[in-house]
Amino acid sequence: MDIIRGRAATQHLSARSLDTFTGTVWVDPILPVTEQGHLVASVTFAPGARTFWHSHADGQILIVTSGSGWVGNADGAVETIRAGDVVWTPPGERHWHGATRGAVITHTAISLGRPQWLHEVPDSEYGPRTEPGPS
Repeated sequence: MDIIRGRAATQHLSARSLDTFTGTVWVDPILPVTEQGHLVASVTFAPGARTFWHSHADGQILIVTSGSGWVGNADGAVETIRAGDVVWTPPGERHWHGATRGAVITHTAISLGRPQWLHEVPDSEYGPRTEPGPS
């Protein structure tokens, strides 16, 4: 058992690179990456910002803590997610997630296994056909 006190004190909030995200995204590590590639982080997406297509060897859990966003998968499903929602992405499922075009979203990402990063989600394919209404 390991106990991490004071979160990942050796790491700091950082803007993320353009080879895994579109738009402005900040990542605040809660638990540093383990040898197995597991990671826990608070991730904030500016309006319209999102991940590239990706998958995780052992799955991913997203716990939405504020704002609203979208999550989509390779089957074409796009769902609106809001504060309080929890998303489970099974091992190997290709997916993306991020903020709606008009809102910021923050979620805690529990990534199980190293991600396999794929290609960018173009503007023409990002989000549902209509913006979500008020929650």
